[in-house]
Amino acid sequence: MVQILSIWFLVVAFSGAGLANVIRNSAARSDFVRWGYPPWWGIVAGGLEIVSAALIAFPISRMAGILLGTAIIAAALLSVLRHREYSHLAPLSVFVTLIAVAVVSS
Repeated sequence: MVQILSIWFLVVAFSGAGLANVIRNSAARSDFVRWGYPPWWGIVAGGLEIVSAALIAFPISRMAGILLGTAIIAAALLSVLRHREYSHLAPLSVFVTLIAVAVVSS
């Protein structure tokens, strides 16, 4: 039961984060630019998050989706820590926890 819930929470979380990055408000866009990414990088990141969610949703591709999601979150953590913007750590820690629970319970 824990595995199923963590999987679907991951799907919802990556889908929501992906949509937020694709739609992008000016604050999110300026975050990416401030961290040294091109202005369009939010669309790429959001697309990758949506792909990760889709892969996680299906058992046959779940591990690939979790690996992609882990890479995305690792990159986000490195960006946030490098630029010392610790206010972004709370949502990222939720992703790390969900990924860990999904992998451990598998």
